[in-house]
Amino acid sequence: MKSVCVFCGSSPGKGLNHLKAAQKLGKLIAADNIDLVYGGGNVGIMGEIANTVLQYNGKVTGVIPEDLVIREAALHDVTDLRIVKSMHERKALMSELSDGFIAMSGGIGTLEELFEIWTWTQLGIFSKPIGILNVDNYFDKLIEFIYEAVENEFVMKKYLDMILVDSDPENLLFRMKEFKPVEVRKWTNTKNS
Repeated sequence: MKSVCVFCGSSPGKGLNHLKAAQKLGKLIAADNIDLVYGGGNVGIMGEIANTVLQYNGKVTGVIPEDLVIREAALHDVTDLRIVKSMHERKALMSELSDGFIAMSGGIGTLEELFEIWTWTQLGIFSKPIGILNVDNYFDKLIEFIYEAVENEFVMKKYLDMILVDSDPENLLFRMKEFKPVEVRKWTNTKNS
């Protein structure tokens, strides 16, 4: 894995553990010579992980819509800042530049990015590893909901294997590097898919 896209909040979250996890993950990414791709922001968990990767001499590509640059939310000190027209273009470019994805604590945008990448993987558009860094059990209720969707046969059980969940950044990165893609079929509307 040469590059990883991290989806995360523009807020620091409650307490310091989410920021500390961003620092730990950022340090590991830089130490492994993995390029960070992220949403280009300078605040919250976004800013923390990017600044940490840069602090440890790693490479960072920020992808940010021009209207957020105008609001002075961009981190201009990154290795490569890509300014795009829309959120849709942002997600498409981040996915193109990345060999894997990690969702950290965040809000609506983070959740939307996670589910879009999972959908693209389930459809067979690509087969890149997807990780959730579950800091302080932040994603527990979401994971519980996903299992409920499987139980009610709206999500196939094999698609759970597309998402790697871990509370430890080092272990999550290791598992992502060892990831074996789940075989998918283009059309998934039958129970035998």
